[in-house]
Amino acid sequence: MTLPWLSEEEHFIKDTAERFAREQLAEGYMGRSKDEALDRGLLRKMGQLGLIAPIFAEENGGIGASSMVQGVICEAIAHADINLAYICMTTPLIGCVIEKYGSAETKEEVLPQMAAGELIVQLGLTEPRGGSDAANLILKATKKGDKYILNGEKTSISYGAQAEMSLLFARTDQDTPGAHGVSAFLVPLDLPGVTCTRFDDVGSSSVGRGSVFFDDVEIPASALLGNEGEGFTKVMAGFDLSRFLIALQCIACAQASVDETWQYIQEREAFGKPLAKFQGTTFPLAEHDSRLAAVRALCYQGLALRDQGLPHTKEAAMVKWMAPKWGTDIIHECLVQHGHYGWGHEMPHMQRMIDVMGLQIGDGTAQIMKTIVTRETIGSIGVAYK
Repeated sequence: MTLPWLSEEEHFIKDTAERFAREQLAEGYMGRSKDEALDRGLLRKMGQLGLIAPIFAEENGGIGASSMVQGVICEAIAHADINLAYICMTTPLIGCVIEKYGSAETKEEVLPQMAAGELIVQLGLTEPRGGSDAANLILKATKKGDKYILNGEKTSISYGAQAEMSLLFARTDQDTPGAHGVSAFLVPLDLPGVTCTRFDDVGSSSVGRGSVFFDDVEIPASALLGNEGEGFTKVMAGFDLSRFLIALQCIACAQASVDETWQYIQEREAFGKPLAKFQGTTFPLAEHDSRLAAVRALCYQGLALRDQGLPHTKEAAMVKWMAPKWGTDIIHECLVQHGHYGWGHEMPHMQRMIDVMGLQIGDGTAQIMKTIVTRETIGSIGVAYK
């Protein structure tokens, strides 16, 4: 796909990502989907090629690339393996918080490793009782001298049992409800008192979700990012970027199934002629391509707005509900068009479908996204969260 707004250098990055995905990722997607962790060797190769976090500043392991370039890479990788593309989505979200609010020592130590694929950092936000009401956190960070003591649980955390660190959000002010009492910390997960578990999920096994328990875990005051009480607003500002990247993951994954189905209906014959001669097979694919192209265009429009410093929250919420929903539906229909071949594990449609389906939940459900669209369009009307 040609993107005329990209520079020559940006097209080179795009071509590099697509070639790497095609030559080193696509064939092994089904096998890796059964793994319980991401392939660290492949992550390091992605890091060496600059395909994880080009959005970081040069001194932090990136090239200061635009959000648009980050989206192009995420889409290219996800076309071959949506699970490996997670690292291209979560690393910018988490790393940009560290880049903006971390100390010089923290940035120097952590960000280049993240960009190189040497270090996985999870986002420790969701809690058992919270879900989408993420501001009402109860995990405590109690100040004690020059340390904080962590107590509580995070759940449904991506990379739950394989991350080395957590960008953790905890309540430092027990008397202030909502977001204003929440602070951000960067916490190693090998500390005494930390326990990580793994869920038995339907899809995205190699990414893995789990719970992380903190039982009187001591961390230095230097683990605090920025000031107390400012943690929640820091991460929420980054969700617009991650929602565009999630949408591009889903669109790319669905596009792979559509591309394969176009090829299949030209080769498969029924009643003496190729299936492509029947409008009942071609029209659905034409509709799929149309929907994917529309959401893709809105993704890049939103990323361009972000790069220009213009409002883009509404667009991010739109694509975040459309892409996982439509992507799941489109892959399902491609599976059916392959008949009994599509139902087997020899073909990737079922795996893609369940991997995409999980992103209907992560980073906010369709209902939350539509609430955001409403808020951005007409403002808070009392029933929407503020």
